[in-house]
Amino acid sequence: MKKRFTVLAAIALSVAMLTACGSASEEAPEVVAEPIVVLPETTEEPATEEPVAEEPAPVEEEEPEEVREGYYRSELTGEWIDESLKDQRPIAVMIDNEITALPHYGTSQADIVYEMMNSTQNDRVTRFMVLFKDWEPIERLGSVRSTRPTNIILAPEYNAILCHDGGPYHNDAYWAKSWAPDHLNGIFKRFENGKPREFTEYVTSDKLTSNIGTDKISRTYDNYWGEHFRFSSKGVDLSGEQRVFDATKVDLSAAFKHNRSTLTYDESTGLYVYNEYAGSTSKYGYSGTYYDAGNNESLAFTNVILQCCDFNQLDDHGYLIYNVMTATPKDGYYLTGGKAIPIIWDKTGETELTKYYNTLTGEIQKMNVGKTYIAIVPQDYWDEIIVE
Repeated sequence: MKKRFTVLAAIALSVAMLTACGSASEEAPEVVAEPIVVLPETTEEPATEEPVAEEPAPVEEEEPEEVREGYYRSELTGEWIDESLKDQRPIAVMIDNEITALPHYGTSQADIVYEMMNSTQNDRVTRFMVLFKDWEPIERLGSVRSTRPTNIILAPEYNAILCHDGGPYHNDAYWAKSWAPDHLNGIFKRFENGKPREFTEYVTSDKLTSNIGTDKISRTYDNYWGEHFRFSSKGVDLSGEQRVFDATKVDLSAAFKHNRSTLTYDESTGLYVYNEYAGSTSKYGYSGTYYDAGNNESLAFTNVILQCCDFNQLDDHGYLIYNVMTATPKDGYYLTGGKAIPIIWDKTGETELTKYYNTLTGEIQKMNVGKTYIAIVPQDYWDEIIVE
């Protein structure tokens, strides 16, 4: 029997120390006291027993560091990549996710893909922010569109160079911050594709290499905030975890109504395959199944993070900012290998990393080596997402 887990189920399962994504003032569950048992008095001497040594608390065994000559583990995926890339900064690129922009180019090569609501209008159409560590091989990525304040806040967590085409005036206050990311605005090439002009803009490797590494923008890390994810080289198997449940399909269509985003677990590959606009077609080549037109590959991930987050609407045009900075832990799920567990997350300051915690141990949740998809799900529809 399939089970549908909502945020209400997650709250019921979470330990008392955790704060739900909604109001922090929810009443605590009633605690039922154990009955007191009174033993009869006795005049016999109590038996003398040898003291029993307490079992030491289990200590998580540290994973030995493996070394491969000429390689290092990518901070974005945990995968072995060429050592020459070790100090190279990633890029974060804003990708239009309207159906007219499909099919995309280059997205299947991204290490991390964020999907989030871009506007409260147009049925809450979403936009991608894709991150690449090794960006020089990019031949064509996009199409590219404007950025939002949320992306300006998140990109510095990776010391990434944010690539975009403009944005609303609401960004100005965030560009003025001392921690604001380096960014490349409008460094795209146009590829004529029969679409309206705003859907012809693509990032290319030659545009990146001619702009990154100049006096203005450093190619190497200059403000590295530290380890964003904690990857396990031994592998993470959630099947033995408490509160685990089956998670072979994620349906985000209630929260992302316009795009109707889903992820389906492929047991043969161990990856979650992304799709959107299922059953819809466009006159520009999209036929209801998401794919990267650059290599005809699907968009697939080892790790999936669903992150509940409230937001503030900034004007009557639907512009918004997610409240991704919070000292109060918020709800989430971590999925890998066809299983899921509830997690919590926080970001305690402007220059702090977003961290994801195991709800039982309170420790940083370890993740499998591979690519990661992160959906920032609006709180007002969090209890309508389906994981089954």
